[in-house]
Amino acid sequence: MSARTVSLVLSAVLVLYFVLLGGRAVALFRDGSPTAIAFGIGVLLLPIVGAWVVWSTLRFGMRTSELGKRLDAEGGLPDTSGLPRLPSGRVDRAAADAWFEERRAEVEAAPEDWRAWYRLAVAYDIAGDRGRGRDAMRKALELASNQ
Repeated sequence: MSARTVSLVLSAVLVLYFVLLGGRAVALFRDGSPTAIAFGIGVLLLPIVGAWVVWSTLRFGMRTSELGKRLDAEGGLPDTSGLPRLPSGRVDRAAADAWFEERRAEVEAAPEDWRAWYRLAVAYDIAGDRGRGRDAMRKALELASNQ
């Protein structure tokens, strides 16, 4: 199953969960006591915050996918198929580190190039640093939107 399909299925499940939480909030409001109303407000905020998180995550995924397609059309999508892999399928750590250093050098040479930042984000992901990978991808998105 593709990542996109999984994302859509999980989002649909979350929407159902948010609807159920909304129903609980309404029930608490109907009770009328100050404590129940306070809990109702809290329960109502959970789906609102959750919906925002889901939306921002899906939006980030769609934007990075579009950027990846754009980079692929230009022939600049990073190819990691030649990197040695462990039996688990993960890239060998030494190879990932060496590949990362090459991508970091690209960014240092062209800090305003969104393509270099995109490839750096992939390198972070391969190296197992997803947080910095997301930050690098955000930078790529920011630079690409300015062009």
